[in-house]
Amino acid sequence: MLKHELRKKYKSLRKELTASKISDLSIDLANHALQIPIWDFFYFHIFLSIEENKEVDTLPLITLLQGKDKHVVVPRTHDENTLENFLLTDSTVIKKTHWGIPEPVDGIVIPENKIDVVFVPLLAFDLHGNRVGYGKGFYDTFLRKCRKETVKIGLSLFEPEENDITDVHENDVKLDYCVTPEKTYAF
Repeated sequence: MLKHELRKKYKSLRKELTASKISDLSIDLANHALQIPIWDFFYFHIFLSIEENKEVDTLPLITLLQGKDKHVVVPRTHDENTLENFLLTDSTVIKKTHWGIPEPVDGIVIPENKIDVVFVPLLAFDLHGNRVGYGKGFYDTFLRKCRKETVKIGLSLFEPEENDITDVHENDVKLDYCVTPEKTYAF
């Protein structure tokens, strides 16, 4: 399937989810993340959920990471489709952008080469580790700046698309894993 078709399909599926259902699915998803061999790493990048878009609620996963004394890193977007990454601390001030994205106002900047694991937002993914995001390229640009061995983990409320994503671009960065409320996929 083409990315634009998948965006339309999965945005529509998300609209049908209640806040309670998203919360339950997100807790299941966080529990499945425990199965991935990443817990010896230190710097974990994770997006802050856009509630209005009915994204995976990343708070259970953030709580899990903090409980394991991991350094949690959160992004701030820039107009040139890039991300700047900040250490999440007790004093981090979070504000929503005009797009509704919760982001850190400022703080301790963490360079891409320090990040060990990236939890990647997505709308859909296939069985080959290809993903469909919102189409702006923020994460593909960011992931290309990370170390080659940085582990890339998609977070999805839905199972993989049975059909391949047919319009994969050479700049699209594949996932190493994708976690759903049902199971974890390795690519």
